[in-house]
Parts: sequence; C-alpha cells; structure tokens
Amino acid sequence: MTENSQQPQPAPTTELPTQYAPAEVEGKLYERWVERGYFEADAKSEKPPYTVVIPPPNVTGSLHLGHAFEHTLIDALTRRKRMQGYETLWQPGMDHAGIATQNVVERELAKEGKSRHDLGREAFVERVWQWKAESGGQISGQMRRLGDAVAWSRERFTMDEGLSQAVQTIFKRLYDDELIYRAERIINWCPRCLTAISDIEVEYQDDDGELVSMKYGDGDDTIVVATTRAETMLGDTAVAVHPEDERYKHLIGKQVKLPLTDRSIPVVADEHVDPEFGTGAVKVTPAHDPNDFEIGQRHDLPAIAVMDEHAVITAHGPFQGLDRLEARSAIVAALRAEGRIVAEKRPYVHSVGHCSRCKTTIEPRLSMQWWVKVGPLAKAAGDAVRDGKVKIHPQEMEKRYFDWVDNLHDWCISRQLWWGHRIPVWYGPNGEVVCVGPDEEAPAGEGWTQDNDVLDTWFSSGLWPFSTLGWPERTESLAKFYPNSVLVTGYDILFFWVARMMMFGLYAMDGTPPFHTIALHGMVRDQNGKKMSKSFGNVVNPLDWMDKYGSDALRFTLARGANPGVDVPIGEDWVQGSRNFANKIWNATRFALMNGATVEGPLPDASRMSSTDRWILSRLNSVVAEVDAYYEDYQFAKLSDALFHFAWDEVFDWYVELSKTTFQAGGEAAEVSKRVLGEVLDVTLRLLHPVVPFVTETLWTTLTGGESVVIAEWPADSGFRDADAEREIETVQSVITEVRRFRADQGLQPGQRVPARLTLAGSPLAAHEAAVRQLLRLQPEGDAFQATATLPVAGFEVALDLSGVIDFAAERKRLAKDLAAAEKEKAQANAKLGNEAFLAKAPDNVVDKIRGRLSKADEDITRIQSQLEKLPQA
Repeated sequence: MTENSQQPQPAPTTELPTQYAPAEVEGKLYERWVERGYFEADAKSEKPPYTVVIPPPNVTGSLHLGHAFEHTLIDALTRRKRMQGYETLWQPGMDHAGIATQNVVERELAKEGKSRHDLGREAFVERVWQWKAESGGQISGQMRRLGDAVAWSRERFTMDEGLSQAVQTIFKRLYDDELIYRAERIINWCPRCLTAISDIEVEYQDDDGELVSMKYGDGDDTIVVATTRAETMLGDTAVAVHPEDERYKHLIGKQVKLPLTDRSIPVVADEHVDPEFGTGAVKVTPAHDPNDFEIGQRHDLPAIAVMDEHAVITAHGPFQGLDRLEARSAIVAALRAEGRIVAEKRPYVHSVGHCSRCKTTIEPRLSMQWWVKVGPLAKAAGDAVRDGKVKIHPQEMEKRYFDWVDNLHDWCISRQLWWGHRIPVWYGPNGEVVCVGPDEEAPAGEGWTQDNDVLDTWFSSGLWPFSTLGWPERTESLAKFYPNSVLVTGYDILFFWVARMMMFGLYAMDGTPPFHTIALHGMVRDQNGKKMSKSFGNVVNPLDWMDKYGSDALRFTLARGANPGVDVPIGEDWVQGSRNFANKIWNATRFALMNGATVEGPLPDASRMSSTDRWILSRLNSVVAEVDAYYEDYQFAKLSDALFHFAWDEVFDWYVELSKTTFQAGGEAAEVSKRVLGEVLDVTLRLLHPVVPFVTETLWTTLTGGESVVIAEWPADSGFRDADAEREIETVQSVITEVRRFRADQGLQPGQRVPARLTLAGSPLAAHEAAVRQLLRLQPEGDAFQATATLPVAGFEVALDLSGVIDFAAERKRLAKDLAAAEKEKAQANAKLGNEAFLAKAPDNVVDKIRGRLSKADEDITRIQSQLEKLPQA
C-alpha cells in the first residue's frame, strides 16, 4: 500500500454501519475535504499542471441536470489527475449574465412599482450588486452537494475587479489593432429586453404566420412581391429581381408606386435574388432585414426605419403608433381594400427568430453598434485545430466547428443594458472618440460622456481561461496553469463560448490556444430521449434525486450515460439502480472487513495464491489498464460500465462468493485470500472514487486507515496477468451458470439442496468443488444416489438426483401443457401475419405487436422443449 500523507494514520477499523446513508456522510465529507485544502492549486508546485475551467454558470442560475452532468465529468477528470500526482486546478466562478440578471432585478423593482429609470443607472447597478450578494450564486452551495472538487479560494466572477481589468485591456488592444469598430448595421433586436443580441442568442422555431403576395406599381409596371412581414413594406426602398430574369428585364431601372405611401421606388437587379423562389421579385427594406441591408449597400439605397425600439410603427400615416403585429393586420386590410392583395396563405409555417432570454420575436433593426472584426481572429481559431494545436473530441465534431469559424460574421458586442462591463469609450464635445485602457485616465471636462452600452456577456466569458489566472499581469498562476489541459463542455455552446475563447486566447496569449483538447458532450434528455423542458413537464431537479438516492447515485448514472458528443437519456429508475450499486459496494466491503480483508503488508507471492486469487488480480490489472485508456479517450460511459461490471459481477458476485469456503476453512490459504481481497477492494475503490467520491471515501479510509482517497495514489497496472487462471475460473463460472439455469428451469428454489455428483477429479476444477457445491446448493451424493439428470458443461459432467425433489410425471405434464399453449400462440400469430388483407389494413403498431408475440412464442417453444429433453423419463 502506498502512503499518501506524512500525517500519522489511524488504525484501520472494520466498523461500518449496516446500511449506507448518503445524507449522513456527504456534507461532512465535503467540508472536511475543503478544510484540508485538497482541492486547492499551488502555482509554485513542481508537479505537472492539470487545469480545467468550469463553464461559468449564470449568477441567476441554479443547478440543473445539465450542470450536474458536466460537473460530474470534469470532477472525475480532475480527481483522477490529482491522484496521479498532478497539480490540479479546477477553476470555479460565475458569469454576471447581463440580460438575465438585469431582467431578474427589474422584475424585483416592478413589484415595488418602479423601473430602473426611476433609480438611475448608478443606483440600479448598485441594486444589482446587492441582489448578487444576497440572492445570487445559490449554485455554489449546490455544487458542493454534488461534490465538485473546485479550488474555492480562487473563485472568480466576470464582473470582479481583476476580470474587469482584463476586459478593458483586451478591448483597448483590439480597438488599437482596428479589430473593434463602431458602425450602423442590421442587428437582432429584442423589443422586450430593449437590446441587441448576437446571432447565437437567437432561437429559431417554426411559427404559424401568414404569407401575403401584393402588387406594387400599376399597369405594365406591376410587379408582385411576397412577405411574411407586411408591416415592413412602409420602409421599402426598392424591389429587387435577378438581372437575368426575362420576366422583369423591362422593369429594371424603372420606378414603381409603393402602395399606401406617396413614394415610388426603383426596381434593381441583384444576383442575390433567386428567380425560382416565389415570384422571383423581392421587396427591399434595408433598415429591417439583413439581406435587404446588403442589397441596399450594393445599390446605394436609403434605409428608412419604420419601427422604434419597442417595435411600434413610427412611419407617418394611419399606422403610426401601432404595435408591429397590429400594424401587420391593418396594412394587409388596407392593401386588400385597394385591390393590391394577390394571394394570402394562412397559416404559413416558417422559421422565426426568438430572444433566447425572454422568447420575444426578434426584430431585425438598423442600429449603431460596436463590432468585433472576427476575420483574422476566426482564421487563427480554425488554424489552431487544423494544425493540431487543439484537438476536438470526438473528432467528427471538427466539421461543425469549421463550418462555424470559417463563416463567422462580425460580432455585435454592444448591449443596451446597464448591468455589465461598460464600453470604455468616451465621446467629446467636438466629435472626439477616445478608447481608454485600464491604466489610463478618462477624458475630463465639459461635454465628455462615456458610451452608454455594455459589452455582450460572452465577451468577458471568452477571456475566462486566462483572465481568471490574473491576465493581463504575468502571474505565477498564469505561467503555471495556462493553457488549460482540457475544456469539457456541451456541443450546444461550441459556438457561443468555445469559439470566442479560442479567438481571444490566441490573440491575447501570443498564439497559445486556451486549451489542448476540447471534449464535447451531449445534452441530458429524459428517459425517452426527449428534450427536457418546462413546457413538456419533464424537467428534473437534480437536488431531488440527490436527496432521495445520494449524490454518488446521480453522478454514476450521468457518467454511465456519457458517450462523447452524444445526448444522454436519464430516468429515475436508472438513478435508483446506481443507488443499489453504491449499496452493493458498501455491503460487499462491510462483508470483506468482517471476514478479515486487509491491506497490511505486501501481496503474497503468486505461488502462494489460489487460482481464484490469481484470476481476480489478473482481471484487476486488466481493468486498471482498460479504465486508464477510456479516461484518456473521454469515454466516461465505457469506463463506468467497465467498473460497474468488474466490481459487481467479478469482485462481489464471483470472487467473494468463491472465496467464502476458503475463509471458512481458515489457514494460510484464507490469510492469502484476505490480503488479495483487501488489495482488490483498495484498488477498486480508488478506481471508482473520481465518479462516486463519497461512498468510496468512507469505505477506503475504513479499509486502509489512509487519510483520504482524494489524495491516494491512482492505481497503476502492475502488468500481472494469468491467462491460465482466467480460463480456469471462466470454466468454473460456466459450470455454475449452466447448473443454475437448469435449476431455475426445473422450478427449484434457490436455497433448495439437491444431491449431485461432480466429475472434476484430476482437473484444475477439483480445487473448486467445495465452492461450486456451496454456490449451487449441491449435497454430496449418498448411497441411494441416482442420476436423474446429467448436464455436460465445459467438458465436465454434473449429475443431479432430482428424485424426491421433482414429480417428473407432473412436471412433464405441466411443460406439455405450456408447450401446447406456446404452439397455439405461434400458429395464431403466423395466421395473421400470413393474411395479406389483414396486413394491408392493420396499423404498423398492431403488426409489430403480433410479430413480437410470434418471436416470444418461438422462444417459449425452444425453452420448453429443452426442459422436456433434460427431464428424466418418469
């Protein structure tokens, strides 16, 4: 056993409660780990670094299953690396979540009958900080419940002083390098949040709308256009057609009358127009559509805004003051009255953008905003993956990454909010524009004002891997822990967050990417594979399951479903099954301790071990190697499954059971097996610890007397293999499994004893006869023994005397009746499936059900015939 602490170790104790009660131990264990500083990271350490940042949860948030899933994976990685001797840093922190947090505090103010404007900017921001101190960050406590091994002393917040300095620094550098600029362009505008939002904060869904086709112009100059947003026609400044479209060549360059207005607009030729779509003519509204804006730029068209920030019509005329949806109906009615409506399609299902925060329909709007010129930054982010500096796992996700970074549009980074990092730009009385760095004085004097906007939340979270380590200062932590070893995150924020961190990390850190590997996982779904949503009523609070089954049970369930890049279904039954696994580990360890399992002293030489001992040690080392390989490949589901089956099936159900007769017999063989069992449990608990930390901590410290499994040494494959022992025990398992199956088929109770003759003499299996008899409840053959059933298994014979145990005549009669019923069921199913008229009319689910009945009948017939063959003649 390897000692992991210089502190004196308590003597091992075999005392464990009869049952494992997670609620009684988890909280205490976690606080002990934190108090002892196990999770802290020392920048001065000579150990190799292993760094992971937490995807910073919103300060408004609480732990949901997605958090629990992701945190479980990261925690498993960092716990293992700590045990392997790395200086691990799992960096915690929270995001200020601009829009979400401002919305929360504004709702609180509304309850008082106030708005943020009643308070003013400075007082409102102070109110948000007050809310953050009192109510924000409840997720930190929930992370402790889950067992997150984060370095709490290093916790950061995207609005704290250090990170604010980092934001201001990189803004200034990007501005000076002409990678940040201010321009009037089309943005996604939320009329509810009253701010611009980025493309990736727009959620698209199919909505029922209307498609209206309407005539512009008169007589020979008539042209028909179609739209789902009739209200924007008030801002049309052209109609566009394809230059090669013969239908409209005579109109190109002419003016047509714009209905409901006193304006005429030109017909322009633009290759952007698809002549095969609709009428081949499109209305052009440069102030309210991104594609129209580009057409307007190419043809020097004016941009006329017809809506204000609340999406209320501002154009003069009868529609002024109407909400956009009210105006839509009114304008269509007015056009209909003038005979301008050619066709109306309702409902017309089409994809519509919604604000990801409040679900309001987005309004494209021409607005003066701040932008990041992403071209050179995105190229560097793409090249870092192409050149192999950064690995994306699973590799098939690289295509999605390239599709995104290779086609990025400039990023709108300004938000019309009060909560967030205020843009560090000042405007002077004579049109001066000054960007101020963190060590520079803002311009003073009359007429100077700071830009009112704040930065997109993703701007500050994009700096997370290095700003949390003290950048722009060249700190010891930055030198030690940058770049991160791996980023573990969902594929759903590959574009939101990952691409931004890549761009900023490469830019700020002299071409060094922020992490070596991007390990992408899927999303948690319900047990039927359906997305979890409040509207579906299938959202689960992970705290409820942790309260009911323990944190280890939730963690193991999540890890066991985590295949790289694939969504994870989860149901309560599975968590209950993981709780049963934790109980199995507990009970088996308790049994082992009560029977003298020990870690004291070196392992006995293999020559002193039984084949059962050598088998389990050989399998143990294979599993160590297998688990290591899975960890390196981020195959959490496979490593969890391997540990589950090894611990439950091989250690608890086979090795412990096969060793019971050895323990009962005592002597040297028993002492050797006790040491082997102690070794196997020691290693197995350490292997399990990163995924199920609480139960393993309790059991490992009790078994070994060690200070904590958190700082124990990660098991290494010793190279010990014994193929002969593995084959021998596999044969024993085959014998036991086959006889158990036969007993069950004959309806014998598990504890019912049966006389048996085992022809194992002269084979390696002879050494296991006592264990085989005990596990199978087989009595020695007596003088009156008669072999009524003989089972050839794995080259051996097991003869059973079932006389007096089974009434063979009655059993044969019962089986014959069951066989007749199964054959009748098969005939009926075949008759229906052979009826073409039935198949033509029956629903698919009915046909599938009958096919299932046929398959079940075939299985029953095979099983019953086998049982009849094995029964002796009466």
